[in-house]
Amino acid sequence: MDLEGDWSDQGLVLTNPPYGERLSERRELGALYQALGDAVKRTVPGWRLGVFTGAPEFGKSIGLRSYKQYRLFNGKLPAQLLLFEINDVSAMTPRAPDIPGEVTPRIANEERAAMLRNRLRKNMKTIGQWARKQGIGCYRLYDADMPEFALAIDIYEGRVHVQEYAAPKSVDERSARERLAEALAVIPEALGVEREEMVCKQRQRQTGTSQYEKQAASGEFFKVHEHGCVLKVNLKDYLDTGLFLDHRPVRHWIQQHSANQRFLNLFCYTGAATVHAVVGGASRSLSLDMSKTYVGWAEENLALNGADPKKHRVEQADCLAWLADRNTVDQRFDLIFMDPPTFSNSARMAGVLDIQKDHPKLVRQAMARLSSDGLLIFSNNFRRFKLDEVLESEFEIAEVTRDTLDKDFQRNARIHRCWHIRHKA
Repeated sequence: MDLEGDWSDQGLVLTNPPYGERLSERRELGALYQALGDAVKRTVPGWRLGVFTGAPEFGKSIGLRSYKQYRLFNGKLPAQLLLFEINDVSAMTPRAPDIPGEVTPRIANEERAAMLRNRLRKNMKTIGQWARKQGIGCYRLYDADMPEFALAIDIYEGRVHVQEYAAPKSVDERSARERLAEALAVIPEALGVEREEMVCKQRQRQTGTSQYEKQAASGEFFKVHEHGCVLKVNLKDYLDTGLFLDHRPVRHWIQQHSANQRFLNLFCYTGAATVHAVVGGASRSLSLDMSKTYVGWAEENLALNGADPKKHRVEQADCLAWLADRNTVDQRFDLIFMDPPTFSNSARMAGVLDIQKDHPKLVRQAMARLSSDGLLIFSNNFRRFKLDEVLESEFEIAEVTRDTLDKDFQRNARIHRCWHIRHKA
């Protein structure tokens, strides 16, 4: 950063430095902001400095105390304007910020870290070996097996996706970060991967459209394989990766039973279940989701597997409105998969979805589109969900949850529940 030359005694330096959208860039921001502070203190003492940034936590690295902060927006991105006096009175020792979700790998308690290391190695010998024998490349290796480490660790064909469950209020935040730092130090060593091949996120309850909002902007998609299907995933940019691993057996079942079937995928997400139906020989399919992002993703997944777009359509639609639309009731399907969110109040929806309250109506509306000898696969992941008993008097219903949990999810039997629903003879 070159600010050398003749300058007046008073003035203003205004800058909009990088925000660090990519993880690798974010790790370099501390040094960049410190270099900025060093440059202005050396070349323009007595001036003022204005820093407009989407990463205000790095203001601590400048080495000056900010005397004013304004909360603003850069487009839709929250930002701040930090103002500094460039003088000795405002000077402070530059220091790295505490960044939510950014934890430096470090072992504070070797005995505790060894427990996690041993558990991961044991799981690799059991679950990892099972997955290899089954030809499964994407699976859950660890799911909060130990209370000290409340993490879900998933393998995506050699890459590692770590999700930190949000700690309860009873757990001290500093202790939680310390344990996460230990986990991030142990995982690469125990699994034999580079740290660059590991992504860490924190899971929190999603409402409205937040489940669709970007967590990052890496654009790093890659292909994975599942029972002969090719699917795109992205470990960094969204809360979820594009592939719900717990539904692997459901997708495989659909693939095995979709030959010559008309398939409907409601709340289709990235269309993985539809891909399995197409690969299994479905005669036609319709996949619906209200997210433009996921509709595009589903279309790409189908194209990767050679689906004819005239026979296998993906549409951006509010599933609640589509099911309530009398103009769609004449469309018939032989196999329907419906896996709604637990709750959604998105402005793009016709109403608010509460799966416990609304599921009887959703099931009846879906059954109205089902052929007389067809099957509705209904699933959700609300842990306290209870199926309406009246539905059991109207349709033939069998809970198949246990059959839809592979070895990697059997220790978390409440990850989802699933039913097969048919018309009564």
